[in-house]
Amino acid sequence: MPIGVIVNVLSVALGGIVGGFLGDKLSARFKMEITLVFGVCSMGMGISSIPLMENMPAVIFALIIGTAIGLVFLLGEKIDAAGAGMEKMIAKFVKHKSDLSEEEFVTTLVTIIVLFCASGTGIYGCLDSGMSGDHTILLSKSILDFFTAIIFACNLGYVVAIVAIPQAVIFFALFFAAGFIYPLTTPSMINDFKACGGFIMLATGFRMVKLKNFPIADMLPAMVLVMPFSWLWSTFLVPML
Repeated sequence: MPIGVIVNVLSVALGGIVGGFLGDKLSARFKMEITLVFGVCSMGMGISSIPLMENMPAVIFALIIGTAIGLVFLLGEKIDAAGAGMEKMIAKFVKHKSDLSEEEFVTTLVTIIVLFCASGTGIYGCLDSGMSGDHTILLSKSILDFFTAIIFACNLGYVVAIVAIPQAVIFFALFFAAGFIYPLTTPSMINDFKACGGFIMLATGFRMVKLKNFPIADMLPAMVLVMPFSWLWSTFLVPML
């Protein structure tokens, strides 16, 4: 039973609804300052995951090659377009006044799509939950996601709740595929996967505090490449060194 996945998805949906309701009742300064705090939290989560890295070259190659693939195939632009489409869809039913420009709105929406749907913690939590039945990681993540969704929805509106839909599709797929994926992994592959997610979370934090606008969406292919690269590095290249 995918209890952890269900709770995590509901936490995002409910947080988006609560934040959308509260958005017009909070000052622009409060929403801006609290978003900066969540950016720092994202950086901290990323920094805490990076030291788990066991095969640095594999992780670095995955990030560089994965980002290059994302840029070549315009993954970021496609996700931007999808985010804008989500906003227009929800705007037909619910009006919400945002203090952000259109560009800032889409940029922030892409950031939370990555944060909720493609974080290393979430993906690993789904695999661990599907394989072992231990939902601890996802349940812990749900608490943070609930409050994160509230804060972001204060600026973006009810569209944040819609992010729970792609999150559900991805997380349920990972949960049910865990029985096939997890046995093919090793502890070092999992640690390198977490570290790769940590780099993306760190970049997400920089983006949230508007220090540097990293191409977060274009970096996502790295999450697919990192475990195969880690296995190839530790199996074939390390013995040759």
